[in-house]
Amino acid sequence: MFTLVPSRFFDPATARQALAEVADLKEGDVVNHLDIPQYDAVLVYTEGEDSVVVDGTPEIYKLLMQLPDCQEYNKILCSLAEDHLFLAVAQGDSLKLANSFPVQDFTTAEYYIFLSLKSLQVNPVISTICWRTPLDAEDEMSLYRYFKAVINL
Repeated sequence: MFTLVPSRFFDPATARQALAEVADLKEGDVVNHLDIPQYDAVLVYTEGEDSVVVDGTPEIYKLLMQLPDCQEYNKILCSLAEDHLFLAVAQGDSLKLANSFPVQDFTTAEYYIFLSLKSLQVNPVISTICWRTPLDAEDEMSLYRYFKAVINL
């Protein structure tokens, strides 16, 4: 579980409360935070059972730090980890979306990608989608039907 808080509104003393406003925290969940300076935000996250933290770092943090590596104006970066799709979208330097979705298969991941892009009015046909985690050839070809390009970072 995670949320982004604008840096100017973030107070480390109320990090748990900020996360509790958007997620159901369990009593034993440990709440931490990391700065995301390029988006003037702070990632507040938990290391509880509903969190995807690999080697001490949340997967969504890795996406947000790597999102500027996407070269297009519409920056779309995804990863699949532990049955979750992680998705970050920016237009230019403006972060539009950072979210995760539970997925059982790649078709479900595509559903969430397209639903998110539609809600942001981002046209996939003129956009490049980037992936932080490797895709198999079949999944990559499926994306090529909808996107201008598919890139593994």
